[in-house]
Amino acid sequence: MGGKKGLVLGAGGARGLAHLGVLQVLKEENLEPDIVVGCSAGAIFGALWAVGLDLYRAERLLVYPGFTRRLFDVSVPKDGLFKGDRFLDVMRLLTKDATFEQLNIPLAIVATDLETGDLVVFREGNVAQAVRASISIPGVFKPYRYQDRLLVDGAVKNRLPVQVAREMGAEKVLAIDVRRGLNNKINTAMDVLLQTIEILQEEVFRCNSLDADFLIQPNVSHIGSLQFDTAAEAIRIGREAAMAQCSEIKRLME
Repeated sequence: MGGKKGLVLGAGGARGLAHLGVLQVLKEENLEPDIVVGCSAGAIFGALWAVGLDLYRAERLLVYPGFTRRLFDVSVPKDGLFKGDRFLDVMRLLTKDATFEQLNIPLAIVATDLETGDLVVFREGNVAQAVRASISIPGVFKPYRYQDRLLVDGAVKNRLPVQVAREMGAEKVLAIDVRRGLNNKINTAMDVLLQTIEILQEEVFRCNSLDADFLIQPNVSHIGSLQFDTAAEAIRIGREAAMAQCSEIKRLME
């Protein structure tokens, strides 16, 4: 099947750890997209794929006891619970502080301009900084100022930016959505905020998901958006979802 193949990795907080399991299966099956687009959690794993990081090394880091907790540096809660500086340092390390121009594969990372409401698509500049902007979940991470914009989570505008892959030339698009199903455990003000954001995104998601040629939705709805200590489980669920639909993925990607 000719034409460029695009891979779109959607937002989802800790549920986004399932992306890693899907990517491992793609790598094992030698299914290489020509274009990768990532939003929020999807931006993290899209960047790791694009720099060629060993995906099993990434898994060992993420499941190591206490590793994910070290990524969160508590802020004075004015504009976000976490400053995001530690996360940025780790992303700089894992991506070798690469620019988009140095990557093995064309990558786009999506964020939202908090001051204008525009969708911002990064395809140049520093990869780690673009990821830091994209993961700025409102109320969780402080907004990130980069390239003269004040930026928050790309999912505020579009949690599954399939159209960005189309605009980059993808004729076939495999999309991974990790936000299927709302979390029914609402215990804190942060839970209320995150659930509200997800509800507001749903209509945009439905429209965009229809534009994908194939959609994978790992069943991670029971994992809360900030439950990063569930890395091993989320990665396993991502692997299982990809393996269960492997024949369909191969038909699309080969």
